[in-house]
Amino acid sequence: MNTQPVAAPTTPPAVPESSPSDSVRQPAAVPPAAPRSGGRTRAADRDGKGQANTPGPARRQPGGRMLDWRLRFGVLALIWGFSFLLIKVGTDSFAPLYVTLGRVVFGALVLLAVLVARRERLPRRPRTWAHLTVAALFLNALPFSLFAYAELTIPSTLAGICNSASPLWGMLLSLVALSEDRPNRRRVGGLVLGFLGVLTVLGAWQGFSGTDPVGTLLALVASLCYPVGWIYLRRTLGGAQESHLALSSAQMVMATVLLAAVTPFLAPAPSSLSLASLFAVLALGALGTGVAFLLQYGLVAEVGPTTAQMVTYFVPVIATAAGVTVLGEDLSWNTPVGALVTLAGAALTQTTPRRSRVVRQSPAPAR
Repeated sequence: MNTQPVAAPTTPPAVPESSPSDSVRQPAAVPPAAPRSGGRTRAADRDGKGQANTPGPARRQPGGRMLDWRLRFGVLALIWGFSFLLIKVGTDSFAPLYVTLGRVVFGALVLLAVLVARRERLPRRPRTWAHLTVAALFLNALPFSLFAYAELTIPSTLAGICNSASPLWGMLLSLVALSEDRPNRRRVGGLVLGFLGVLTVLGAWQGFSGTDPVGTLLALVASLCYPVGWIYLRRTLGGAQESHLALSSAQMVMATVLLAAVTPFLAPAPSSLSLASLFAVLALGALGTGVAFLLQYGLVAEVGPTTAQMVTYFVPVIATAAGVTVLGEDLSWNTPVGALVTLAGAALTQTTPRRSRVVRQSPAPAR
């Protein structure tokens, strides 16, 4: 899930104000700034993950293009869904922090390569880099590491389902941090339903037996990190002039710096390496963090944020299927049932009145 760069992918999230996905997946995602007195900001024409919001008719592509975006939508869901499996395989040979370090290094290399190919530049202002450092901590370094540590003791299926709690955390935090984000009955009901789904996944009526409480807690805290990072970016870089690619690349660079500074001192170097673990870390970074962001960005630009964010709800389903079929992880009845309830609750928390939805998706007036 989380993209995601921005964060995620991520992204996206793929994520309105508070969702995610990326989870697991996404590098940088710069949400829109809150409206200021005297007029709307330039971020008013962006979706909740900071992607450009174009008018409705311009998003749809004729005939042949529809299959094209659907194909990329499916590829993105598969990449993010398999990320949890890749984390599990990577920790067979590497300490969790080294898995995360490799992930952000390869993700950064992909994004920087595309940045150079497009002849764009990284941000220049020190203030922007300072904000992106905080974003890198909450959207990349911390959640990626927590998921890796969690999967030492919990199955990848459970980690993927815990990631779907991000929209629930996001709604709770937005009530405190975003004064313009007011709940309605449907969203509050979705919040309650979502957390009931989480309790179902964990088997609360059995005293949480069969799941490691520490690993599960780490995964849930990781899912909490994403909305913290999204809200921070929305409040600080919502009106940034740099492109999303430039901001995401810089954020990945700072995530690499943060992890490179602490990993050698906090984690043991690998004593033996397996080809499967090396490939898992490479794929996790290059595909799950780098390519996934580019796919998400293209989807948002082509079909709009509302359609693109739907990929979030396929991620735990794919993560569960991958863990059971490829890794042979056990699956009790309450896990898929609770996951469906959680996803239903998360979807309800993202509903907004039709009037406000139109305002968000309309282009900003000329200034």
